[in-house]
Amino acid sequence: MLRIGLLGCGRIGHVHAKSVSQVDGAVVMAVADAYPETAQTLAAVTGAKVMQAETLITSELVDAVVIGTPTDTHYDFIHACAAAGKPIFCEKPVDMSAGRIRECIKAVEAADVPFLTAFNRRFDPNFARVQDLITKGEIGNVELVTILSRDPSPPPISYVESSGGLFRDMTIHDFDMARFLLGEEPVSVHAVGSALVNPEIGKVGDVDTAAVTLTTASGKICQISNSRRASYGYDQRIEVHGSQGMLRAENVLENTVEMATATGFTKAPAQHFFLQRYEAAYRAEMRHFINAVTNGIPVTPSITDGLKAQILADAATLSCKEGRTITLD
Repeated sequence: MLRIGLLGCGRIGHVHAKSVSQVDGAVVMAVADAYPETAQTLAAVTGAKVMQAETLITSELVDAVVIGTPTDTHYDFIHACAAAGKPIFCEKPVDMSAGRIRECIKAVEAADVPFLTAFNRRFDPNFARVQDLITKGEIGNVELVTILSRDPSPPPISYVESSGGLFRDMTIHDFDMARFLLGEEPVSVHAVGSALVNPEIGKVGDVDTAAVTLTTASGKICQISNSRRASYGYDQRIEVHGSQGMLRAENVLENTVEMATATGFTKAPAQHFFLQRYEAAYRAEMRHFINAVTNGIPVTPSITDGLKAQILADAATLSCKEGRTITLD
């Protein structure tokens, strides 16, 4: 039985605790949070012990650690977990700084501990199926990837101010998905963005509407479309065009009922919230981590995947700011 310590007992902490409870072979043994009452709430749900973060990381009762705390705490927690020899499941982004992520990589590699960067969308059943069919050569060589990712509504301005910007907070998922589907590393990034949803987002130096083009060395192209507003629900679609065909994963709707009348055909709206849309992905992601740690198999996405997505996010941020294409080494 893999005994998991959970750092961070907020919304994502509850998600991961639920996922652990749905996977055989693991249990949430301990929880920690900067707010004691928040930790007590999750402990009451899971039956876990409440500990201080530092105690949890070094405790002999904990075999692996899930980091679901604010991004600016990840660096110290990763180093502490590595020093304690504990496998790490870390929410994205690993850190806002690519340089600091490289320092984390050194610590993780020196300790030789498994590390999963929580890009949960790789584990979405539909997206994973698309990638599997690509790997099997069902559509030939990938030529063009299109990713549409649009939130139902923008977050509070207080969140935007500390998020690192849309490309690091929101598009970073799409950068990882682009790498997942292209099968090659992008070598150039061109991004444009505007504040069309909420002018206040623009006033704090961010954008809420964006488009990014990634190009690989062989000429493969990925187009990413982002918006902080979608009146019809949580818009999550991908399309991959290849030399011998095309693959598409559509939105997951509230229900599968379609009504036809004299006025036309109507369907349900897309599921509205990311926790609902990606519930199965969160569970599959945790199952993969638990299985990998228990059986000694490689964990993916790795901390290096987290670094590469962050580099793309940084490049997109610079491209949007300076109005030019950024070439990557």
